[in-house]
Amino acid sequence: MRVLVVGGGGREHALVWKLAQSSRVEKLFCAPGNAGIERLATCVPIKATDLEGLLAFARQEKIDLTVVGPEAPLAAGIVDLWEQAGLRIFGPSKQAAALEASKVFAKKLMQRYGIPTARAAIFTSPEEAKAYVRSLETPCVVKADGLAAGKGVVVAATVEEAEKAIEDMMVRRVFGTAGERVLIEEKLEGEEASVIALTDGKTVLPLLPAQDHKPVYDGDKGPNTGGMGAYAPAPMVDGAMLGRIQKEILEPAVRGLASEGIVYRGALYAGLMLTREGPKVLEFNVRFGDPEAQPLLYLLESDLLEALEAAIDGRLEDIKLSWYPGAAVCVVLAAAGYPGPARSGDEIKGLEELEEEEGIMVFHAGTRREGDRLLTAGGRVLGVTARGKDVREARERAYKAVERISFPGMHFRRDIGLKALKYLEG
Repeated sequence: MRVLVVGGGGREHALVWKLAQSSRVEKLFCAPGNAGIERLATCVPIKATDLEGLLAFARQEKIDLTVVGPEAPLAAGIVDLWEQAGLRIFGPSKQAAALEASKVFAKKLMQRYGIPTARAAIFTSPEEAKAYVRSLETPCVVKADGLAAGKGVVVAATVEEAEKAIEDMMVRRVFGTAGERVLIEEKLEGEEASVIALTDGKTVLPLLPAQDHKPVYDGDKGPNTGGMGAYAPAPMVDGAMLGRIQKEILEPAVRGLASEGIVYRGALYAGLMLTREGPKVLEFNVRFGDPEAQPLLYLLESDLLEALEAAIDGRLEDIKLSWYPGAAVCVVLAAAGYPGPARSGDEIKGLEELEEEEGIMVFHAGTRREGDRLLTAGGRVLGVTARGKDVREARERAYKAVERISFPGMHFRRDIGLKALKYLEG
């Protein structure tokens, strides 16, 4: 099979790495890819959002399957375009992708089908939004309606912080049109977790539960990012909790969409808060999480290609996933300035000697090659991922590997996976 992966970040490197292991994959392409991906696949200089360019390439190269990594092409309708052209593609349609592309759409769907989530009010006027915030007595969460690369959520401890977030999103338009509408939600308390599932529109097949670390600094301080690290499995989501998430959240979402004429095929990601009342949805995403994909795919023993094809063909009920024992931890190394405007062009050193290291995989996110030199080329640069017999061992391996990598301005969180240890040690 000839397979095209769309995207160029750490998630896409993990997808390419895993798909390359399938005996049925003859040729792998990635658009646009990065310096890590180019060692496993032919990188094609087409942006993930250039749908017409990607379609022309898929036709020219007789691509048998396209796997979409990021949300933007899904929200723009890449799946609909491929299906109209008679090409096979993994991911949800444009209508289904509204579950991530519009937080208002997602919130209303959850309210219609009784899916547990935070109480929320929706605003198109900044003045009305600010007046509402002033009427609240508790901290709140301000969310831009549209896509904002994981950064359009502000947890506001004070009225002033909430008002500033509203001003930034709705007046200053820091996220462009994504901030035309905002949601103001109650702040849920509990432990966060991520559950990603494959679905063919009927069957929902959850992967291992994971935990992401969104804020840029240790202890969940500082502004939100696309994710500074993740680990799996997350021990706070035991078998019983995962069953609840499947029955109360994932399946009702897929069924609810189906009842409205929207068949959801692809990866469905539920960002969750485990509250005293049970699991509640913080957000839905319509693709593999980044960086959750890195530890999850590093732990996956099954053939990923087989599972993705079953989701496309409506036969996911036949798939049983197998996993390596133990745990995996991914630590993101970020460039100077991230999550604001990030510096690029700095030389990365120390990767070569890690390549033969057992139980370590470094997934590239924002990298490029210039001759023999490996340079930074994005906010999140690398995802240093390690497997171990448990989270403690995986953490130790990951951070030992991090110590051997350097580039000017490199920063990372030092507490990835610590919540799991605290939970396990009680």
